[in-house]
Amino acid sequence: MSARKVVIVAHGGRPEALVALTETIRELQAAGFEAVLHDDDLAEAFGDPVDVVRTREGVGDAELVLVLGGDGTILRAAELTHGTGVPLLGVNLGHVGFLAEFDREDLYLAVQRLAAGEYTVEERGVLEVTVTRPGEDEPLRGWALNEATLEKADRSRMIEVAIAVDGRPLSSFGCDGVVLSTATGSTAHAFSAGGPVVWPDVDAMLLVPIAAHALFARPLVVGPSSSLGLEILATSVSPGMLTCDGRRRVDMPVGSRVEVRRGPEPIRLARLSRAPFTDRLVDKFALPVVGWRQLAASRAAHDGATPGKGN
Repeated sequence: MSARKVVIVAHGGRPEALVALTETIRELQAAGFEAVLHDDDLAEAFGDPVDVVRTREGVGDAELVLVLGGDGTILRAAELTHGTGVPLLGVNLGHVGFLAEFDREDLYLAVQRLAAGEYTVEERGVLEVTVTRPGEDEPLRGWALNEATLEKADRSRMIEVAIAVDGRPLSSFGCDGVVLSTATGSTAHAFSAGGPVVWPDVDAMLLVPIAAHALFARPLVVGPSSSLGLEILATSVSPGMLTCDGRRRVDMPVGSRVEVRRGPEPIRLARLSRAPFTDRLVDKFALPVVGWRQLAASRAAHDGATPGKGN
């Protein structure tokens, strides 16, 4: 019987990732896995199917792809697994790391649980992105796990956009950009732009304007059967740039349109922990979950006093 295969993707520019890589290979091999390092730069071009095939070579027969790095490295590795059904498992070497499942100090235990098959797989919806540009007959197509962001190309000028939901015009305004996000991406660029945090099991898409100059320019949340559209208006003095997951980019001249809808092929994430998303939020953002009454009682118990009484 052949060994179970794990493909490893690491952040090569970080010394701690190289140390973690050596440790990971050692632990995987000791547990009976075949560990394969994927050394491709994974730079999938927007709408380029040739790069897609090249990038995913050798991944389809793996049990999973193990990622050493932060969320950026996991998004990079998602280019390997999108459309293959192979799950991703992230080891957090970054800062916040919402997509990562465990930290490096838990590596030994994580490998043991992988060997025992003690993990579950959850699916995260992606965006199917279609771009139509003036003078081009065929649209460009891409995808995103977190978000597709349209931003102004001229930093000194606003971009004028019209937004639509389900093909129906809704509003237009000047702004620095617009984030079109999945629920998974609600804690990424959409969050920094003022969007809501959406639990990952909510099947929804978000539209979040960036620094918009309009009264009705609030974040929108739509259902899985809807579509979100943007058009760069002829009145815009700045062209745009569309970026998917911060990696795949395409120029957007004035008159260009982008539409996103739910993609047919989700990304699969391996999970070792059953901790709810609420606990993950508290942990990643170091949220103050202790109320003032609990804090007062705790301090009183420590000081030997009665809560609510003066000292």
